[in-house]
Amino acid sequence: MLKFQTVRGGLRLLGIRRTSTAPAASPNVRRLEYKPIKKVMVANRGEIAIRVFRACTELGIRTVAVYSEQDTGQMHRQKADEAYLIGRGLAPVQAYLHIPDIIKVAKENNVDAVHPGYGFLSERADFAQACQDAGVRFIGPSPEVVRKMGDKVEARAIAIAAGVPVVPGTDAPITSLHEAHEFSNTYGFPIIFKAAYGGGGRGMRVVHSYEELEENYNRAYSEALAAFGNGALFVEKFIEKPRHIEVQILGDQYGNILHLYERDCSIQRRHQKVVEIAPAAHLDPQLRTRLTSDSVKLAKQVKNKGAGTPGWLSGQSGRCWFLRPIRRLKPEPSQPPPLSGVDLVHAQIHVAEGRSLPDLGLRQENIRINGCAIQCRVTTEDPARSFQPDTGRIEVFRSGEGMGIRLDNASAFQGAVISPHYDSLLVKVIAHGKDHPTAATKMSRALAEFRVRGVKTNIPFLQNVLNNQQFLAGTVDTQFIDENPDLFQLRPAQNRAQKLLHYLGHVMVNGPTTPIPVKASPSPTDPLVPAVPIGPPPAGFRDILLREGPEGFARAVRNHQGLLLMDTTFRDAHQSLLATRVRTHDLKKISPYVAHNFSNLFSIENWGEAGADLGRNRVSVWPLRKLETFTPKKSVRGAPGQRLVPAPDTPHRAETPVAQGQGGATSLLVPAQRIGRRAMKWGAEDTDLSYPGSHKGKSLQGLGQGAPLLTAFSFLLAQDMAGLLKPAACTMLVGSLRDRFPDLPLHIHTHDTSGAGVAAMLACAQAGADVVDVAADSMSGMTSQPSMGALVACTRGTPLDTGVPLERVFDYSEYWEGARGLYAAFDCTATMKSGNSDVYENEIPGGQYTNLHFQAHSMGLGSKFKEVKKAYVEANQMLGDLIKVTPSSKIVGDLAQFMVQNGLSRAEAEAQAEELSFPRSVVEFLQGYIGIPHGGFPEPFRSKVLKDLPRVEGRPGASLPPLDLQMLEKELIERHGEEVTPEDVLSAAIYPDVFAHFKDFTATFGPLDSLNTRLFLQGPRIAEEFEVELERGKTLHIKALAVSDLNRAGQRQVFFELNGQLRSILVKDTQAMKEMHFHPKALKDVKGQIGEPMPGKVIDVKVAAGAKVAKGQPLCVLSAMKMETVVTSPMEGTVRKVHVTTDMTLEGDDLILEIE
Repeated sequence: MLKFQTVRGGLRLLGIRRTSTAPAASPNVRRLEYKPIKKVMVANRGEIAIRVFRACTELGIRTVAVYSEQDTGQMHRQKADEAYLIGRGLAPVQAYLHIPDIIKVAKENNVDAVHPGYGFLSERADFAQACQDAGVRFIGPSPEVVRKMGDKVEARAIAIAAGVPVVPGTDAPITSLHEAHEFSNTYGFPIIFKAAYGGGGRGMRVVHSYEELEENYNRAYSEALAAFGNGALFVEKFIEKPRHIEVQILGDQYGNILHLYERDCSIQRRHQKVVEIAPAAHLDPQLRTRLTSDSVKLAKQVKNKGAGTPGWLSGQSGRCWFLRPIRRLKPEPSQPPPLSGVDLVHAQIHVAEGRSLPDLGLRQENIRINGCAIQCRVTTEDPARSFQPDTGRIEVFRSGEGMGIRLDNASAFQGAVISPHYDSLLVKVIAHGKDHPTAATKMSRALAEFRVRGVKTNIPFLQNVLNNQQFLAGTVDTQFIDENPDLFQLRPAQNRAQKLLHYLGHVMVNGPTTPIPVKASPSPTDPLVPAVPIGPPPAGFRDILLREGPEGFARAVRNHQGLLLMDTTFRDAHQSLLATRVRTHDLKKISPYVAHNFSNLFSIENWGEAGADLGRNRVSVWPLRKLETFTPKKSVRGAPGQRLVPAPDTPHRAETPVAQGQGGATSLLVPAQRIGRRAMKWGAEDTDLSYPGSHKGKSLQGLGQGAPLLTAFSFLLAQDMAGLLKPAACTMLVGSLRDRFPDLPLHIHTHDTSGAGVAAMLACAQAGADVVDVAADSMSGMTSQPSMGALVACTRGTPLDTGVPLERVFDYSEYWEGARGLYAAFDCTATMKSGNSDVYENEIPGGQYTNLHFQAHSMGLGSKFKEVKKAYVEANQMLGDLIKVTPSSKIVGDLAQFMVQNGLSRAEAEAQAEELSFPRSVVEFLQGYIGIPHGGFPEPFRSKVLKDLPRVEGRPGASLPPLDLQMLEKELIERHGEEVTPEDVLSAAIYPDVFAHFKDFTATFGPLDSLNTRLFLQGPRIAEEFEVELERGKTLHIKALAVSDLNRAGQRQVFFELNGQLRSILVKDTQAMKEMHFHPKALKDVKGQIGEPMPGKVIDVKVAAGAKVAKGQPLCVLSAMKMETVVTSPMEGTVRKVHVTTDMTLEGDDLILEIE
């Protein structure tokens, strides 16, 4: 805090208690009667009221607060000895402008003096006169001085008479727009409208052209009227890029005037100060002398009593102009109580009692500048949205304090409700240091300590200001914010703990966020993670891939002695057994154990975009993000994007290097996709051949067609998606492939639905396969892969020995058995108890078999699953005997369930194809959206279903224009902020809707991978205590305390204890909300829906339904926190419907109108 020192033994009397009698007389001055003040009322609210109350308490004076109906919960009324309601039934601001009520409270409660604070009535001469008439002292200038200096036009005349330079402006408040036109014709643009009876940026508008004149005149008048009770304006020439300097003046009733030096108020937005610096940095000493002496001259001209603050504009040429007078007390950095004992509030009160400045030990020659102070106004405004005020309930408040920091606040506490009715100020932070850089460092540290949750604040913006080199150099002017757009590159707060509580509260109130297929609770205990040794894990096959490239990697696999295994537990195994995806949390916990104990595995399969929809919708994880979390010592195999709708090749080509850069290899499905050839240089590519079934006599039909393509790749992967390979067929298939491609590593994938998986994989290995897929024992069998332990045990001691320790497999399986229990509601054993050899007839792929079983139960077809499987065979034939992989297997399943649900045989479905409404996936398949199936589309079935619908000829990706990934990245940044990674861009390109939902979810609840799965799915029990490790060294201790009854807004309050502190959040009860009426919200994804940018009141609607509007045309005017905002049209179109009326109060994002 800036200190003013009195030298040569100056008296320190401002802190003296009420024990003194009459003051000592000053020489040659007629003494007024000394009248001690015993009770002070503050006709204001917020932090300034509290500051005055504290000063009064220090002086032994009793305090009285007044408050509006909207301020019953505000802190200022609790800090006073007495508090009384004023303005009953009036608008929030009008309550504090209602002079009769204020005077009535003062007289009824024996108030000696009224302090006006700043704003509201502090600059109203009629209020000062009303106090005087009521026999109550007004702590401030006389009514006559208030009138003279409150009228900015008269103040200009006084300044001119005193010989002080002024900015060109009108001689009196203007009364019409015509006068503003005349002024601009004379002086040119830019000009500025200013409220004649108030300040603080209210009623102030800069105009740069004739086209802006009328709208800005109307807005300035309306704001001034609302804020000060008088809409009078005057006009000045607008000085561009000046410094805004204010000088603090203090006077008494005996004509003594002194100054306390200046402060730089140049950093402003909407003409309201954001950061202030005292003294002004690098101010020319001669200019400082001129400013301070002219300020004293002005104060003497009007016989100012008490505190005053003349404002000045200082141009780059060194000239200065009188800007405006301010009589009110301003709690800025030049006035904190210094070590010398000087306190402006004390001084104001003493002057009102009849003391003189010399009595108080204050003489100009004794005042010195000591150090530097910086003040930041922390407001509930969102800098990313043009500083729009934010409202709501403060869920968390933790301030920054410490040496050299002072806080002035009133509404900054946990549980406080920030309303749209008043100024957005939350707290004033004042830092004091020996010089400007020191004060800036202290301020930056203090702001970094703040934690404010529940409402947006401007703290990230203030931190950017404090780190700006121009600011640190002290060379700012009023255009500083406009000329530094980097100030708005805001680093978003993580807010992880509070978002986590919001999620837990949401689950406690509304149940799981994920659809639960069956009613089964997750296991109450977490799986046991086996011990992991300290230190880095041993090298794996990925090291060979990175060191020697794809060819060297392939040679190493072919030269390896024994059978290699790929563990599918991290992907295909669990997605085949569970109707969901296992969360990153559970995969990450076991990953170090796998890295340390299974280094001789070929690879770990991690799921890719084929499960993105389920991953997002059921467990809120994203596939490409998961690749980043695992220990990169093994090759991690993940499939490239697979969609049910067509997409350009661009994202798939870009995806391969991204996945492989995270330790992955990608696979290529032949013949459905050939784009991988272009990406094969990035890493080891698997080329997939789907096995259609040996019983049909065409097990090798694709081999000849694929041979030219296969020679371009490093690996060959044969995927037996339905588990149809029998041991004899394995010997024939693998033997033929080995003869044809002796140097190409062979990788075999199957499912164990029939129960013959182990035998089949052993046969493949004996026929020459290099790699086979397996799963942890507790996650194997049924529709999953064969058992890892079985393959390891069966090959031990043979030439095919895997080298995998069987004991480690047991520990690994135990972990997955526990993990599987967490997903009991999704486990296939809830509806099916075993695999079935009928898969050899129906050819249902493993994962599809499980999902189809769950879907049949959810659709009421559980008892007809046998009929569904038979219909699957017929549906497959109707569609042309497809190669069934994701997504073609889903299409067959959708058609099969459609047929059973409607009681249709194949013949009936084909005969009625023109009249039936087939599932969307079937229709889009027949349109060609996922490509052309081997053998072509079935006719005439296709033509009957599609009729006149469009068809895609050829491979869909080839006919679509390339996707501009850079443009997509810009769109994502605009919507989601700067935290957009290359993986995000690719995910949005492949799954735009699902990715958008995922980003919205994480923006609301944050990343939840640190939360254990039981809590994620079920939420905590009341009184349950648990820990959540956000990152290494940061652990949250949480206890769920209670859930309240429903409030009128359809919310329930959920109480937690977080790290020993009480936290509460409000959660909307979705079921109750359905039964309550609320104003509709604007949907962000619907372009023509215009939402309320901030909570507030509608004061003018400028369009009606059916009106034609142009882009940028004003639609309505809103008022919040005494600031008016014009909502303009973002597009050209016609107003379809207007949802608001004048005087309607709205919440954020409430729908205003719709444009089409």
